[in-house]
Amino acid sequence: MNAQRWTVTIAGAFIVFSLVMAHMSGTIDMSNISWLWFTAFVGLNLFQSGLTGFCPLTKILKAVGAS
Repeated sequence: MNAQRWTVTIAGAFIVFSLVMAHMSGTIDMSNISWLWFTAFVGLNLFQSGLTGFCPLTKILKAVGAS
């Protein structure tokens, strides 16, 4: 795994970890539907993208002609 994939993986893990810690401390309530679930989705996608090398957004952007 190269440095860029490590960076993406660690960034995703930090996002998800911070949401979990904020929920556990009572700062935020993840049991309700909120925009924080979008943040969780982005964090999990960054994490899996770093591990697998597959990014759905990259596929979509390439399909619409972005280089």
